[in-house]
Amino acid sequence: MMSSAAVLVGAGLASVRRGQPLPLRPAGSVRVSDGADLIENDEGGAVFVWGMAVSCWDAGDIVGRRLAAVQLVATGSATQVEVGAGFGAGEATVQRWAAAWRRDGMAGLVPAQKGPRRPSKLTAEMVAGIRALRAGGASMDTIAEATCVSRNSVSRALAEAPMEPAPGAGPPSPGGDSAEALTPLARPAPRDEERQAARRGELAEAPPVICEGASLPMAGALLVLPALAATGLLACVEEVYGKARAAFYGVRSLVLAVVFAALVGEARAEGLTRLDPVDVGRLLGLDRAPEVKTLRRRLERLAAAGRADQLMVALARRHVEAHPEATGVFYVDGHVRAYHGGAEIPKAHVTRMRLSMPATVDTWVADAFGDGVLCWTAPPPASLVGELARVAATVRDLVGPDRRPTIAFDRGGWSPKAFAELAALGFDILTYRKQPFTAEPRSAFVEHAHTDEAGRVHRYLLADRRVRLAYKDGSRPRFFACRQITRLDPETGHQTHIVTTRTDAAAVVAHAMFSRWRQENFFRYLRAHYGLDALDSYATVADDLDRSVPNPAKKPASARAADARRRLADIEDDLPERLPAELAAAHADAVSYVEGLTADARAVPARVPLGELHPDAVLQHGERKRIHDAIRMATYNAESALARLFAPHYPRADDEARSLLREALRSPADLQVVGGELHVRVSPLSAPRRTRAIAALCAELSSTDTVYPGTDLILRYSIKEL
Repeated sequence: MMSSAAVLVGAGLASVRRGQPLPLRPAGSVRVSDGADLIENDEGGAVFVWGMAVSCWDAGDIVGRRLAAVQLVATGSATQVEVGAGFGAGEATVQRWAAAWRRDGMAGLVPAQKGPRRPSKLTAEMVAGIRALRAGGASMDTIAEATCVSRNSVSRALAEAPMEPAPGAGPPSPGGDSAEALTPLARPAPRDEERQAARRGELAEAPPVICEGASLPMAGALLVLPALAATGLLACVEEVYGKARAAFYGVRSLVLAVVFAALVGEARAEGLTRLDPVDVGRLLGLDRAPEVKTLRRRLERLAAAGRADQLMVALARRHVEAHPEATGVFYVDGHVRAYHGGAEIPKAHVTRMRLSMPATVDTWVADAFGDGVLCWTAPPPASLVGELARVAATVRDLVGPDRRPTIAFDRGGWSPKAFAELAALGFDILTYRKQPFTAEPRSAFVEHAHTDEAGRVHRYLLADRRVRLAYKDGSRPRFFACRQITRLDPETGHQTHIVTTRTDAAAVVAHAMFSRWRQENFFRYLRAHYGLDALDSYATVADDLDRSVPNPAKKPASARAADARRRLADIEDDLPERLPAELAAAHADAVSYVEGLTADARAVPARVPLGELHPDAVLQHGERKRIHDAIRMATYNAESALARLFAPHYPRADDEARSLLREALRSPADLQVVGGELHVRVSPLSAPRRTRAIAALCAELSSTDTVYPGTDLILRYSIKEL
């Protein structure tokens, strides 16, 4: 067996013997970072820094290989992300190696011994003690501390062992006392009597009754409830619309039906026809989900109240209060939603289709993470510049008078006059500069680094200087003084100019501007998974007939006059200086005719009231659409919150968190009521690493002590043991 030094032969040892220096990048090596390279073969491996071998190891020497990776990070030769990619390990794995090395030295890098698991701490005596403490009213955390086990072990012990009723408690819940007693694919009991009572006006809303069972389809969607409760969606709906009149399906059931259907891939109302109503009914605590016609009729009744904007503002207020760290920056953009109905509504340019067609423009406001905050329909003709004043007023109402948030937008909102107005109202602005502009010299750029909220390091080449933007206030020239930060792409030489009134570090400002892609991803994800472009309703309302619109007669009249003038000029070029009497008279008539056409064209107004052109003009009635958008936005925000929780538990969370979460939400699960808790045991996922990530998520969600809506049952989550 050759030593690990044999690896150096392939890297250029022959050159050393000939008296030649080693190359900076050995042949066959893998680039780890600028200056650091890794080479491995059957004999072992080695790490080179600027062409010098700094460490090597024999084949099978796991400790030596891990030590080389850790030392690259410790010496600053590469980041954890770069080392993880080069060594075929995740960033979290390299971070774990480094922590173990700092704590225990070389011993910390020795791989754990594989073999049979140690005996479980949950012996029969331990389980009995946990059950006794719980029956006595002790909390989960108190029991875990007293018995020296994890909270998850306490939850498992309570779920798998029989529960002794506390003094004064009623009989145990039906459905069996252990997971083994659960009925596979159990069907909820029919609730026909309650439906009849609702029809007679004797029942305001059917209370949820949990259907206990094993392997219940789509029950994994219940994972969203803690995050959904944090958005305040159900509380805001009840606050804005109040309690509905007597009906089997209350407002809570209707909203949750839309949420659960969207989570399993059916974001539109008609999607309920493609789902088993019993499967969705179990999630609602009912015997079946509402039919499509019922859902549409009930939501139309809510829309008739005209309170969708109040619902949006209530959700936004909850979001701002719950996430103050994310509301220092508000991203604003318009989303054009194409209309495919039969009514003639105003047109708008649909960028992704590259054509103008009947459409409605919605203005969306998102927070620093790209989560939705607000949405409303912009009146035609919509422009982002025109919407900024409403954005400023709404955001100021949400954040209060003392904060100075940043409003960020793209070039569609370019207006130095609007910038000055926003600054006067106490806002910072952040946008891309619109051409024309002067390119910065290469010597003006300096490298800057910024570490984002997830610990990722972003490096930029930036130039920073003050500029003045000219604009007119009426007839008076004005100037808006601001800061211009320019980013240079070192590969292409392209420069991106940013203007802002913020005074913090240039790298922070650049990262905030380039994070606008989060809102674009918000639109893309909602279109693909939440039916953002769904009409939801074909209802229309009368347009403002006094609204000024371009006069379609102006353009052809001006074109006729311009064509006549051009033809007359061509004829006059060929005429002699002295014209015969008959030709002079004809020329005079032609001149008079052209002057008449020109006068007629000037007399045609450029804009006219809409009612003169389209007395039957209508707009799409967006009330029901806005209710759906509020539910979709809250559901997306809840999903985003869950996806962010994967970061410490899943190495590929940046790329796969949402796909992992969608798999879990659509997975079957066991439902069991134990005491005052509803245990949701999700089936294992498609890969062990995914199952481990969901198990960690379950532990975090259980710690929130979220109550299942409409009951007193506390939700407990875990992974089902097969």
